[in-house]
Amino acid sequence: MFKGFRDFIARGNVLELAVAVIIGAAFSAIVDSMVKDLITPIIGMLGGTPDFSGLKIGAVNIGNFINAVIAFLIKAAGVYFLIVVPFNRFAKKLAGAPPPPAPPTQSEVYLKEIRDALVKR
Repeated sequence: MFKGFRDFIARGNVLELAVAVIIGAAFSAIVDSMVKDLITPIIGMLGGTPDFSGLKIGAVNIGNFINAVIAFLIKAAGVYFLIVVPFNRFAKKLAGAPPPPAPPTQSEVYLKEIRDALVKR
């Protein structure tokens, strides 16, 4: 039972996912700060309200929702332009390049030695 769990944890995908979650959380904090401290005040200067969290329509507090939507759009744009676009360019370059030659198998090595021995005769 523990061997299966150990094998599951040791898989590369689980480790990559853990790293992605940690990096994602750090990236989220950066983007949240950027939205709260930079973008929202700039948008607020244009609209007259520097912080949307206090914005209400009747009894509905819509300001936090607007802040969350702005943060989401900035995060999505960051992921798209900083990760997806460069990865697609890289993948396109790899798709056009010929694959690297595979190392010869043991059978191929033996056949080459036999061929060379026959040529020497």
